[in-house]
Amino acid sequence: MDSAGQDINLNSPNKGLLSDSMTDVPVDTAVAAQTPAVEGLTEAEEEELRAELAKVEEEIVTLRQVLAAKERHCAELKRKLGLSALEGLKQNLSRSWHDVQVSNAYVKTSEKLGEWNEKVTQSDLYKKTQETLSQAGQKTSAALSTVGSAISRKLGDMRNSATFKSFEDRVGNIKSKVVGGRANGTENRPSPTGSGSKPLPDPTPF
Repeated sequence: MDSAGQDINLNSPNKGLLSDSMTDVPVDTAVAAQTPAVEGLTEAEEEELRAELAKVEEEIVTLRQVLAAKERHCAELKRKLGLSALEGLKQNLSRSWHDVQVSNAYVKTSEKLGEWNEKVTQSDLYKKTQETLSQAGQKTSAALSTVGSAISRKLGDMRNSATFKSFEDRVGNIKSKVVGGRANGTENRPSPTGSGSKPLPDPTPF
C-alpha cells in the first residue's frame, strides 16, 4: 500500500467515531488505493481525489449511523403514542404513492397517456366507429319499437275479431251458469233441521 493510502486510513479526521455496529460496512478505500492511476492525473491530483473519496465514504457511514438512530427514536415515539405497525405501513404506503405521483416518470407517463387518448379520440377511425355504434343503437331501438307496436296492433285486431268475441261470449255464458248454479244450489240446500221450507208437524198427544 502506498503512502497516499496510509494517509487516508491513518490521518482521517473522523477516525474512531464509528460505532462497533457499523464496522462491517464495506469501505473501498484499500481497493481504490490499489487501483492504478488514471492516465492524465498527476500524483498530487490522485492523492487529492483519494482523500476526498475516503472523506465521502466516511460521511456515508456517519449518515447511516444517524439514520439508524433516528429510526430507533421514531419507533420509540410511535410505541409511546400507541401507533401500530399497520398504521405505520399505511403511512409509508401513502407517502410512497405520493412520491410516485410527483415523480418525473409518473408525470411523463400521465402526460403521454393523455396525449395518446386525445389522439385516439380525435382520430377519424374513432369518430367513424362511434358514429356507427350510435346509428346501430338507434336502428335497434327503432326496430324494437316497431315490433312492439305491431304486437300491440295484432292483439287489438284479435280482440276485435268475431272469433275472439264469440269465444269471449262463450266464456261469459259458462261463467254465468257456474255462478248461477252455485247460487241456486245454496238456496235449495235443505236446512239443518231436515225439513226444508216445510213447517214442523205438531207433536201427537199421548
